[in-house]
Amino acid sequence: MNVHLDLSGARWHKSTYSGGGGECVEVADGFTGIVPVRDSKDPSGPALVFPSYAWQSFITAVNTGEFDV
Repeated sequence: MNVHLDLSGARWHKSTYSGGGGECVEVADGFTGIVPVRDSKDPSGPALVFPSYAWQSFITAVNTGEFDV
């Protein structure tokens, strides 16, 4: 399913853990049930949109070290 989502007024932010580097993702707040995510190096490029529960599961896995090698 391809649904157009207007992100022109989105408030994007980077993680405080990004350290100011240029290789970050940004997320947008204020959308019910979804989390838009984009590449900070290409702010006018495409965004991926995840269900909020999936994004929260990803953040939890990162914070608990699930992806540590």
